[in-house]
Amino acid sequence: MSTLMLKGPYWVVACQHRRVLWAVPALLGASLIAMIALRAWSRNPEFEPIDASVEYEVWEFLRLCIMYSGRTLPFLPLLVGALVAGPMVARELESGTWRLALTQSTTAKAWLGSKVLVAAVVSVFGSLALIGIYRLGWVRVSDTSSLHWYERGVYEATGPVLVGYCLLGVALGTLVGQLIRRTLPAMAVTGLLTGLVLLVLGALRWSFLPMVTATAPYTVEPESLLSSSVKRGGTGLISTTGERIPGYYCAPEAETRGFCRADVDVTASYADFHPSSHYWPIQLIETSILLALAAAALYAAFRLVRKRHP
Repeated sequence: MSTLMLKGPYWVVACQHRRVLWAVPALLGASLIAMIALRAWSRNPEFEPIDASVEYEVWEFLRLCIMYSGRTLPFLPLLVGALVAGPMVARELESGTWRLALTQSTTAKAWLGSKVLVAAVVSVFGSLALIGIYRLGWVRVSDTSSLHWYERGVYEATGPVLVGYCLLGVALGTLVGQLIRRTLPAMAVTGLLTGLVLLVLGALRWSFLPMVTATAPYTVEPESLLSSSVKRGGTGLISTTGERIPGYYCAPEAETRGFCRADVDVTASYADFHPSSHYWPIQLIETSILLALAAAALYAAFRLVRKRHP
């Protein structure tokens, strides 16, 4: 059993932050129990008969929990990065307690590496558990408004990108904590940087793969080419020259009378969209970008500690 126990600087890090290490499994366990109970006691009113109103009320409560959890979970990497930057790295550099570790036959690289490893392991397993718990409830309400696979919050909470963002938070916290060496400023800057990456990639992720285009005769309403399970893009008409033009070039009565503007020859209507099959490729591309950024930040952090404490 002794071989399974943490030793050296890893044991020190675990002892220093034991409250957080105990709080993580406790919160995950409570969340899992609550999600199982809500899922067991709820029924979807659209697809399952309701024997009692309480079952619908539980289903609606589950839907609200999933909705607000999806809006909250993207902030988890900011919290992870702030904890690593402040309490784990900057506070020890600010107070000078890191020098005590160097007197215990521990190098500066090993001191920093122990913090990174403990934080990374907890972040990976914790975020994976949260993804599993969230998906357990989400599959029950995924067909409802604001909870489709492409929605902001749901997308981050149901796939590996959440793990990637948490690891990026660990890496940025390690680097920023060393650069700033002040607890609160380091926490604020790390949270800001992690949030900035979250916003930028959130704006770019739907350009990682080209959209699929569906076409039909111009008398067909473009919106009818789309289903609720796809992420919608542009819609409109296609002229004989291949130019895409707005749908209002044809009158609403075009479907029955078959006429459009006289100065435009329209041949078809179109709709661009991301099908649900794009979910995993986009998730993996974004996760790869996050892991590359995290690796670069960690490389810079260890180069910095090696330069300052050769």
